[in-house]
Amino acid sequence: MPSDREILRAALERARMLGADAAGAVPAARLIDCPSAVADGHQGSQADRGTYIVLGLYHDPEHPELDLWEEGRGTPGDRILGKIGRELGLWMQERYGIGTRVVPYQLRDGGIYLKDAACMAGIGSMGKNNLVLVPGYGPRVRFRAVWVDLDSPGEELPRHDLPCAGCEGYCLRACPMDAFAAGVFSRERCMARMDADKASGRERIDHCRACELACPAAREE
Repeated sequence: MPSDREILRAALERARMLGADAAGAVPAARLIDCPSAVADGHQGSQADRGTYIVLGLYHDPEHPELDLWEEGRGTPGDRILGKIGRELGLWMQERYGIGTRVVPYQLRDGGIYLKDAACMAGIGSMGKNNLVLVPGYGPRVRFRAVWVDLDSPGEELPRHDLPCAGCEGYCLRACPMDAFAAGVFSRERCMARMDADKASGRERIDHCRACELACPAAREE
């Protein structure tokens, strides 16, 4: 039987074969007191054992339909990630007999702080726009996670350059909600726009991506 380390490495490779553009692993216990959880006063992970495999999917601006949100269905991009997660979990169960579960997207449903998880898994670094900047893709990556009954090895994570060093702050100027007026990201201002979008009555909602699309740290063609 392969070691947990070997199985996780195989799982990350399998995730990319299934369509994930990025994948990484982080011990579940690290998410309990992750930065966002501490800031919000919530528990960052309901699991104190096992590992979260974080899956990332690039959302090309030329395919905005991936981000169209529908009540009760989420977005097409999230459904793609959910499918990748289910297929990965099934593969691990059948191949290794490992217990797995796809983690819900929403915190209220038992989800985790996905951006913190992505950073802790070595996928990218948090930018000034409160989005994870992934090498080669910038902030245009969405995340989901799969919990697996494996121990993560304490490996040294890759170090990314400070993603916003030297940047002129395009994201700060592009925000229509002035969410950076205080010098740091205001979740309340950003959420006010999203809540207004959802209250519009439209069947499919095209949420604001101004700060994301203005960021120059995107895929290099």
